[in-house]
Amino acid sequence: MTYYLFWIALFFAILDWVAVAKEWRKGEYVFKPAVILTLLLWVWQVSGFQGPMLWIGVGLLFSLLGDMFLVLPEDQFAAGLISFLLAHISYIIGLNYTPPPVNIASLILAVFAILPSIQLYRRIAASLLDSGSERLKIPILVYTIAITMMMYSALLTLVRPEWQMTAALSVSLGALLFTLSDTYLAWNKFVAPLSYGRQRTIVTYQLGQMLIVLGALLQYAG
Repeated sequence: MTYYLFWIALFFAILDWVAVAKEWRKGEYVFKPAVILTLLLWVWQVSGFQGPMLWIGVGLLFSLLGDMFLVLPEDQFAAGLISFLLAHISYIIGLNYTPPPVNIASLILAVFAILPSIQLYRRIAASLLDSGSERLKIPILVYTIAITMMMYSALLTLVRPEWQMTAALSVSLGALLFTLSDTYLAWNKFVAPLSYGRQRTIVTYQLGQMLIVLGALLQYAG
């Protein structure tokens, strides 16, 4: 498997981090979608979108749409939320191409994934109530369930006998970073401003996407 497109994606990501830090919006318009487009090209080159990689590719496509909505100067949060919701659903399908295991290890991982998500949602819901934005509680609840299931699906690869450990570790770390990115975004938007909030969000998001794609390719096309 060739990796040069992975390194090109990382190069675009670093340029985007600089653009975010410098508040260079025109740079963000170019470099942010360039990361996902390069990852899409890599998935096509290595896998031809065959088998489970079709769903990873669909997830990247919805992520690209989400990126475009969220980087626009107008408020397109709802459209971005829907796009990333569909991206997470696509990743869930791609990571569960075979039935998930049901054992003690999978139950422990479920607790690890679900409990922090419940606490986070309760905190965000309270802030929405205080700010008079209760209408967002249900959409954000649905999104929280989806990203939690995506993270759980990724963590389950650690206990799936058919998964290589390197691939499982990459996918799991990527999903954790993706979830952390959404946590930063939600906290910064609905609870309280974070220092370097946008930088934290973009770095964890793009590294998360790259590691999910890397792990999936190692498993399904390596």
